[in-house]
Amino acid sequence: MDKESETLEIKMARKKTQESARIVPCLIFGQPGPANTGRTLEAGRTRADELGIRNIVVASTSGKTGLLAARLFRGKNVVVVTHSTGYQRPDHQEFKPDLRRRIEALGARVLTCQHAFGGVGRAVRKKLATYELEEIIAYTLRVFGEGAKVAIEVAVMAADAGFISTREPCLAVGGTSWGADTALVLRPSNAQTFFDLKVVEVVAKPGLEE
Repeated sequence: MDKESETLEIKMARKKTQESARIVPCLIFGQPGPANTGRTLEAGRTRADELGIRNIVVASTSGKTGLLAARLFRGKNVVVVTHSTGYQRPDHQEFKPDLRRRIEALGARVLTCQHAFGGVGRAVRKKLATYELEEIIAYTLRVFGEGAKVAIEVAVMAADAGFISTREPCLAVGGTSWGADTALVLRPSNAQTFFDLKVVEVVAKPGLEE
């Protein structure tokens, strides 16, 4: 290939890349935590509407964030994912029954099940003081922030429960400790095919702590 042809090929490749690329908004918070809940959900709703996304998965400990999401995303397939029963102490469920009723009255569904990155693997760690694969994955995902790890985890849990399809994108929302500070557009997968999951866009997340 001569130099002129090579230059033309490079220009054509660059043009193709530019045509397929797009700039999308990403909300970066100065601090993680529940103070970002409202803006995270609003940014998520805007992006979900723009992309025509109908499946919304939101992590919620007590139900407060779940209720906000159920109101904001009303008309979409909203799945609110709780902590597993016994997460804090045996037989205890942190999700408030009255909030569950209000969420379900708005047409959203509440999912309580084993955590995708916990469960028996966590029992091994507590009993034998060694980490299992699920929690290693969780720690790896935390390099993107606690909320990103949670958002990905609840999407897997919702897919395993059959509440969302793995054949279409969803908006997944998570937070740091409680509330919401991270929203991702992703193509979910089941736990047994976890590595097929793809993060498509970061809608909102915390940046470096100031």
